[in-house]
Parts: sequence; structure tokens; C-alpha cells
Amino acid sequence: MSDPAASAPPRRRPWLMALPLVGFVALAALFWFGLQQGDPSRIPSALIGRPVPQTALPALQGLVADGRPVPGLDPGAFKGKVSLVNVWASWCVPCHEEAPLLIQLGQDKRLQLVGINYKDTADNARRFLGRYGNPFGIVGVDSNGRAAIEWGIYGVPETFIIGRDGKILYKLVGPVTAENIDTVVKAEIDKALKTGS
Repeated sequence: MSDPAASAPPRRRPWLMALPLVGFVALAALFWFGLQQGDPSRIPSALIGRPVPQTALPALQGLVADGRPVPGLDPGAFKGKVSLVNVWASWCVPCHEEAPLLIQLGQDKRLQLVGINYKDTADNARRFLGRYGNPFGIVGVDSNGRAAIEWGIYGVPETFIIGRDGKILYKLVGPVTAENIDTVVKAEIDKALKTGS
């Protein structure tokens, strides 16, 4: 005689099969809520309060201002001046939108504007600056993206405010816009100008 308990099929536990689905839904909900809370323009930089990266970048070949070639980036150029560093590229759509605002900021003679051209071709970069105007007194070319890593770039455009001591005071992730130019960018520039004056 066979034992009826031994021949019965094993009991299935349907809740065990649903466990991976429940876990996935919980992780997806956490991820979704995290995205809703986070504003990428408020991502803090580990470089705030630290000296600018000591990365020299070559000049954008063929770029001329006032009959002279525009120099590349030398880290020593930050000493003694309040600087705005903008990381841009001709292929970056928000960079096109912020270009007129950078021209406006470039008229403030109390600071120097520095451009880091990111993973771009020289022809396209010159064409971009020819179209909108060149607000930068210095343009360094980061053709392979190594300098962007040292600057902690998440993506283009990004803008930094550098104090007279050569330390990074502020970082804006995303474009300079009509909404943030007065309330954020100019306010941070004014703070930097007051510091150490």
C-alpha cells in the first residue's frame, strides 16, 4: 500500500512566486520618487571650496578676438580674478539657448569668462561662436573629455563660479536661463566679487 501523503504533489506557495514582482515594484517606486524629488541643477559638487583642476587645455585653433588668437586654458589664469567657467559644445541644444545670456554676462568687466569646449570639432565650435558671438576671453578645448572628468562634469552645459583665490565657489548643472541668470548666476557672481575684495 502506498502512502497517500507521499504521492500527493508538493504544495505550491503562490506568494513566493509574487515576491520578485513585489520587490521590483518597490524598487521602481523608490526610483520614481527619487527622480521626482531631485532637481539635477542642484546636484552638489565635491569640488566646491577646492582649487580648480590643474588641467591645461589647448586653444581653439583659428579663434581670434581683437586681432589676436584667443588663448587656451592655463590654470594660473584664475588667480586674482573672479571667473565664470562655462562647459559647452556646438552639438548641445541648451548651449545654443544660453549663448545670448553668456554674451550678456561677458559684458561685466569685473569677471573673466572662460569656455571649455567639450568633445567638439574645431570647425563646429568656431561656427557656433561666430553665430552667437564669443563671450570668452579664454577657450580651452577638451576634445577627449578628460578635463571634464577632472572638473566633475555631469553633462553640458555646466557653469562654475571661481573665486579670486582660484577655488570653485559654485556650480550650475544645466544651462544659464532667463529664470536663473539674475536669481542664481549673478547672485553667485556678486558673492564671489565681495569675497576677498
